[in-house]
Amino acid sequence: MSNRSSELQTPALLVAMPQVQDPFFHHSVVLLLHHSEEGSYGFIVNRPTGVRIADILEDMEIAWQGKPDALALFGGPVQPQLGTVIFSLDEKTTSGGAQQQDEHQTTEVLPGLGLSQNISDLAQLAASPPDRFRLLLGYAGWSEGQLVTEIVRNDWLTSRVDADFLFSVSTDNLWSDALRAMGIDPGILPSWTPPKDDEEAN
Repeated sequence: MSNRSSELQTPALLVAMPQVQDPFFHHSVVLLLHHSEEGSYGFIVNRPTGVRIADILEDMEIAWQGKPDALALFGGPVQPQLGTVIFSLDEKTTSGGAQQQDEHQTTEVLPGLGLSQNISDLAQLAASPPDRFRLLLGYAGWSEGQLVTEIVRNDWLTSRVDADFLFSVSTDNLWSDALRAMGIDPGILPSWTPPKDDEEAN
């Protein structure tokens, strides 16, 4: 693992440190998919929205055949109306699946892991959801130099992405388990609270 921004390669995991108090990113784990001098983007992968996937798709006239209580995830504060699905390509076994993936612009972001924002792909997946499936609302974005600055001041730890890990750990435990996978006990990390206004003035 390295926090040197020059060595940051995508895809990667970003794990927020306790001092990150922004409510969007506190204790978040981000699947970072793009990083360049111009900016960066990815998806928070451990923040359930409380909104059922079935309810979202019903408004789109798409039938959801997965678990009735499955929840969409909050992918980030940018364009929260934009839906993105990440899913196992290996499990997408419907007729003509591979051809439809090409046609519908599915992107393989990790070996065997696809990403799509296409409604046709969404409808196909909803009819027979793979076990590895996430619907994300919005995304996380950083402007030029912003993520580098945050990494240098140790707001984020970076790690390689393990797709098996992403889908095998519950979203509730993903932050702490990601730290443990890096050899860090989350229980020994110092707690952090924002300074009071009068302390800032001093």
